[in-house]
Order: sequence, then structure tokens, then C-alpha cells
Amino acid sequence: MSAESTTAHAVPAPRQDQPATASCWRDAVVYQVYLRSFADGNGDGIGDFAGLRSRLPYLVELGVDALWVTPHYPSGGADGGYDVIDYRAVDEQYGTLDDVRALIDDAHAHGLKVLLDIVPNHTSDQHVWFQKALADPDSPEAGCYHFLPAGDEPPNNWQSMFGGPAWSRTPDGRWYLHLFTPQQPDLNWANPMVAEDFDETLRFWFDLGVDGFRVDVAYGLFKDPEYRDNPGVYSPTLFGHGPEQAMSTNQHQVHAIWRRWRAICDEYGDRMIVGEVSLADLDQVALYARPDEMHQAFQFRLLKSKWGAPAFAATIDEALTAFGRVGAAVPWVLGNHDKARQVTRYGSGDQGRRRARAAALLMLALPGAAYLYAGEELGLPEADVPDHARQDPIYFRSGGKRAGRDGCRVPMPWDDRDPGVGFSPAGSAAPWLPVPPGWQQHAVRRQRREPNSTLALYERALTLRATHPALGSGAATLTRHGDVLQIDLAATAGAEPAVTCWINMGATGFTIPAGRLLLASDPAVRPPAGGLLSLPADTAVWVA
Repeated sequence: MSAESTTAHAVPAPRQDQPATASCWRDAVVYQVYLRSFADGNGDGIGDFAGLRSRLPYLVELGVDALWVTPHYPSGGADGGYDVIDYRAVDEQYGTLDDVRALIDDAHAHGLKVLLDIVPNHTSDQHVWFQKALADPDSPEAGCYHFLPAGDEPPNNWQSMFGGPAWSRTPDGRWYLHLFTPQQPDLNWANPMVAEDFDETLRFWFDLGVDGFRVDVAYGLFKDPEYRDNPGVYSPTLFGHGPEQAMSTNQHQVHAIWRRWRAICDEYGDRMIVGEVSLADLDQVALYARPDEMHQAFQFRLLKSKWGAPAFAATIDEALTAFGRVGAAVPWVLGNHDKARQVTRYGSGDQGRRRARAAALLMLALPGAAYLYAGEELGLPEADVPDHARQDPIYFRSGGKRAGRDGCRVPMPWDDRDPGVGFSPAGSAAPWLPVPPGWQQHAVRRQRREPNSTLALYERALTLRATHPALGSGAATLTRHGDVLQIDLAATAGAEPAVTCWINMGATGFTIPAGRLLLASDPAVRPPAGGLLSLPADTAVWVA
């Protein structure tokens, strides 16, 4: 057995002045709930807080530590709730403030923490500030956005991440900036009024009992004050943003905001923030997780890596190295509400399922936090949403050239006996996105009856991770043997490896030292009679 590369990483210990509850996030397993699609409690076809509360026991049984809820604020509906009208209220289709309080109380009683989504880069065009700015160009609120004088051409070459120019015109001819849809005008964070208002928003939800926030577009708040052209052409992808956006994202001033938000978190003693930092350079991403900034910063390299040992090994090594330099743990992500499901990305059908199961064991073994997207524990594929039912602005702004994100946002399947998969009560309105044909085969109820289901695999993996000190924390040594990765995991730096995660990303079997088999992504893998174990293609195992 020859090793092509070996890299050892010790995960930095938390700073001594951090509260114990802050350091516990470093290896937490967080479950992302896409609120509209998780569970409908009132029968209107839209997921809500009542439905989510009713499913909290499921999250406890699954074994996660916290849940992150996508935006619940009153919204213009242009981008799935990410165009916010009021940051201190609840959209009536999801419930009320009392429903949020009840969710937090119930979650805490179950031992779960609650993260909300916050959207500081832009508001809805229906936000009171933007409406006042439209009515009066000289109003204080106009200074909260990026308005530039009327002209025949957009002020620069900046492009929307959803397609088309990032500039639109007001009725009086002014240009305003929107890095997403025209209904999502970007805020001007150089204006102190913006920062002060968000301070109040953070405290409002912290006072309600929320444990933290996932911060949308955390790298995008500040823009080049001279509005100079970006140096390249934007590539229409949601991830891997690089120098082609050098003037419209990742400005150095943004780090002062995260220090400001971190100070507010520290006032409450046990709150956290995790940022969406969609940058190609992981050294730049890690800067957002320095000790006085965010507790965590998402890096999406693993999520966007194509199936293959070289790409996965390079991603893991680079992420552990970059975050280790700033003393931060890595938050790992394989799926979310913006990306096609793993089963489909990795090849669809049986091959995609096998690879998705193996990738799950790999991610859950790595030192750091793990973020799961609702439904990946069921092995959901990307759904084929009919064009007439699509909702995502990406589909419409690209003229149908890009399918958008609806396929990973269809309702969660709960009950295989119900044509509506138990998403809504009996006799309810049709769901906001249609339930795909055959969706019942993935339902929670059915997988509960199958000992080798993907749900059962996740439950076993999370139980082991919670009880074994070498999984999710400590130190990792990565070795690549061609198409096979070997990750030796120790409970603490310098200790002997206690668990090894092997993943075969090649097309043929591979023989490994057996040890004691803790878990395998392929249920056909059995403990060997001798001292070696045959690891099939597209399979991962944990051995001790």
C-alpha cells in the first residue's frame, strides 16, 4: 500500500477566554431547515413554525445539536424570503413572534439550539427605507443604499449573481445596485445608520432567546467606494467567487462589522454567528473566522468538489490548513438550499446514493462542525420540477438556461402512505412546490422500517460521533492512496489514532487493514475473518 500524500492537522483548541458554550459550536452538527418545505402545520401548503415544532422530536432522534431556520421575515417573495421587508417581525404565512418563542422554548427543552438566518447585504424593495428613498432622493434613507445619478448606461460592469446587470433604474432615472434580483437593493454599509439598525436587530432576536445567526452574503456588505469595474467577467455560479468580483465583494472594511457583531454576541455570553463566505480563496474565507470575528465561516469547496480522491483530498487539506492558521475549526458542508442534491451531483441512481452515503461518513468524521441540509439524511435526489411550477428567480433571469434551486427545495417526505408525503395535514392546500412522483419511497416513515436505509446510517453515524472523542474533533492525518483516502483521527493532537475513516472513490475494490469495523456506508461490508478488509468502490468505513 503506497501513500501518495500525507498531511497531519491538529485542530486548534478554543481560546481560553471563550465561553464553554461558544467552543461547543466547534464540532456541533447543525441541521438546516428550509422553512417553506419542512413541515406545514396549518394546511396552507407552506411550511411554518407550527410544523417545525411538531417535528423537533425527529431532529432529536436523528442526533443533531442545533437547527438553522431559513428566513422567516415578511418578504416581497422575490427570492425565497431573502428579500426582507422587516427584520424584527415574522411573515404571517410562517406564524407569529409567539410561534418563534414557542419554537425556541421547545428546542431548548429538547437540548437543541436555534440559529436564524439574517440578510444584511440587501433588503426588499418594499422595505420602508427603500420606499422612502424612492420618494425622496435627499432622504436619510436614500443614503442607506447605493444610488448613482441617471445616465444611459449602468455605472459599471458589475453583474447580478442571478444573471444580468447588477444595476436597475428608479422611475426618476437613478441607478441602484442589486447583486441579486432588482427587488433586492444592496444596503450601503458605509452609512452608520445601517450598522446601528442591525445592532438593534441582533439584540431583538437574542433577547427573544435565539442562539445565533447564519449570515447571508457575509462577504458582500461593502463595495468599492469608487464603483470601479470588476476586472473579469462574472461566471454564473453561486459558489467559488473570485477576482472577477474584486470590487463588489470581500472589501476589507467588512471585517470591522464582524468584530462589531462578535462583541454583541459576547455581551450575551453564549451566542454565535456563522457566515456565508462564498469565496474561492480559503485563506480569505478563514479570515472571517478569526478569534474576534465570526465563530465560523462557511467554506464551500467540499460542496462544489467533483467526486474524486484528488479533489476531496486537496479540499480537506487546504481547509484544515487555512482555518488552522487563524485558530478556527472548519464548518463542513455537502449540501444546502442553493446546490443540487448530493445524490444527483455524484452520479444519480444507485451510484449517486452510494457516493452520497460515503461522503456523509467522510464529512461526519472530519474535525470541525458539520452542517446537514434537511433531506440529505434521507438520500433525497434533486427533484425534477416542471417549468410551470418553478419559483426560483435564477430560472427566470437566465431565460430558462439555468434550472435554479427549486429541485433541492421540494417538500420534505414524511409519510409514505400519503400522496402528499405527510408534508401537510389531510385535506390541505397543494404544496408550494409539487411533490415529485414516487417521493414516498424516500419518506421518513418508510426509512424507519428499513435497517439499512440512509436515515438509519445517519442516525448511527451521529450517535457514534457524539460518543467517540476522535470523531468531529481532535486531530486528523490525511493520506491518499490513489483513489482511496485514509484519514486517521485522534482525540487530541499527538495522541495515537483512535478511528480511521477510509473512503474508496475509485472504480475497483481496495484492501485495507481491518481493525474493528464501527460503521460502513455500504451495509454489505462485514467485519473480516482475517486482518484485512475489502473496501468496495464508492464506500466509506470507520474502523477503530
